[in-house]
Amino acid sequence: MKGTATTSSVPSGAKRFGTIAIVGRPNVGKSTLLNALVGQKLSITSDKPQTTRHRLLGLRTEGVVQYAFVDTPGFQVRHTRAINRAMNRTVTAALAEVDLVLWVVEAGQLNPDDERVGDLIPAGKPVILVANKLDRVLSRVSLLPWLQALGARKPIAEIVPISARKRNDVERLLSIIAPYLPETEWAFDPEQLTDRSERFLAAEILREKLFRLTGDELPYSSAVLIERFEQEGELRRIAAAIVVEREGHKAMVIGAGGERLKRISTEARVEMQRLFNAPVFLEVWVKTRSGWADDQRAVRAFGYED
Repeated sequence: MKGTATTSSVPSGAKRFGTIAIVGRPNVGKSTLLNALVGQKLSITSDKPQTTRHRLLGLRTEGVVQYAFVDTPGFQVRHTRAINRAMNRTVTAALAEVDLVLWVVEAGQLNPDDERVGDLIPAGKPVILVANKLDRVLSRVSLLPWLQALGARKPIAEIVPISARKRNDVERLLSIIAPYLPETEWAFDPEQLTDRSERFLAAEILREKLFRLTGDELPYSSAVLIERFEQEGELRRIAAAIVVEREGHKAMVIGAGGERLKRISTEARVEMQRLFNAPVFLEVWVKTRSGWADDQRAVRAFGYED
């Protein structure tokens, strides 16, 4: 997938390329940060914990620097189902392979779950601690001792307070990241935005709309399967199934007279068309598969990394 780059402050000289893992506990804003760093919405977002389930590579090329950001699921410390174990393996695998880690926490907060994530980062791996959601901090003066205490806890190369929703903060973070990346040739086409297929992105978009439009009513264990993805000229024909664990959840997704499912499908189709820059014909139905999130084979079959 390709897109248009925007400007930022980056070094001049030899080309640089590196992989940067974005890690943190659930709901600290990792996916929002990835989208801001790439300059395009790739990773889905919602207020529901465990929204991100897969490793997602987001690419940005600026000047001589090509950044490969690896968005990861929030590390699970309270859930032990097969799907949660798969998500945790995704996090630890990403940490082992990257050149730099962005450890994302909420500005002014550091709880035991944050520290569990910090403990996963391999020794010797350069870490930039991103204190996100700075716009929610009422007193910036009170943040200083908190930042100083953070620096004493763990070897951290940089501590960068930001709001991922503010462009200037994101551009500043990019300029801080760049010198940590190796001087080497780029690994991707400079216009490429991700290594994921349109099929994968379609499933993620539909899952986001499902979560956003069902709120806290629907358990996070629901999933989306793309059963058919065909391209006819510019047109994408997509058939998808929303998989839930109980018949009651199925009725919840469909809604009275099918209105909720219709809205989920419509909003997903509109966003797919925007992202693919092409017309989309989307069919969606709902299926029940009891206990799939506890079944290791089903978790693998549904595309979650082992």
